[in-house]
Amino acid sequence: MEMEHVLPADIEKRSMEIIREELGEITLDAEKADIIMRVIHTSADFDYARNLSFSDDAVESALKAIRGGCTFVTDTNMAFMGINGSALQKTGCTKACFMADADVAVKAAAAGTTRAAACMEKAAEIEGPVIIAVGNAPTALVRLAELMDEDKIKPELIIAVPVGFVNVIQAKELITKYPVPYIVARGRKGGSNVAAAVCNALLYKITRSEDNEA
Repeated sequence: MEMEHVLPADIEKRSMEIIREELGEITLDAEKADIIMRVIHTSADFDYARNLSFSDDAVESALKAIRGGCTFVTDTNMAFMGINGSALQKTGCTKACFMADADVAVKAAAAGTTRAAACMEKAAEIEGPVIIAVGNAPTALVRLAELMDEDKIKPELIIAVPVGFVNVIQAKELITKYPVPYIVARGRKGGSNVAAAVCNALLYKITRSEDNEA
């Protein structure tokens, strides 16, 4: 197999061309296609063409939140670092991850739960629109559901893509029962890279559209 000669600036474009070619006869919904393709791009896993599930209002709600200067809250520093800072700046949005905060560790230890779950409690204190992106801890989704039951938080979008084996499928399915917009990776697959990819794809819907219009 021969190496392709691709300029650094063209690598992403060429990658997307390959993804479209290998999708073959699979047709993606136009509104969701760039999100699904970016997840495939970051994971090299074509299963996401079938298992990435969207509530009817997921994309519309997310774009409204981004235009309103929302805060993206992640459950890992990896996902936090993966969200494009330039795109955030262009849209007036911010990002937050509370996993390393001392008060979160104290609260988690006192409650006998995970730091990811305690992070959701801190997310509930954020003013303004919030998008929650969970790529690692199903316990974060479970606590998020409890906080929604208590009317303490109502995210504009929940990106539920934790990876793993223990309560991962159950936690994802739990989120789909709530009247809140969601993007869920059905099954066991997911990860912090997937969470960041979904966030970036949503941001790029606005920033790259504006760049093309300029």
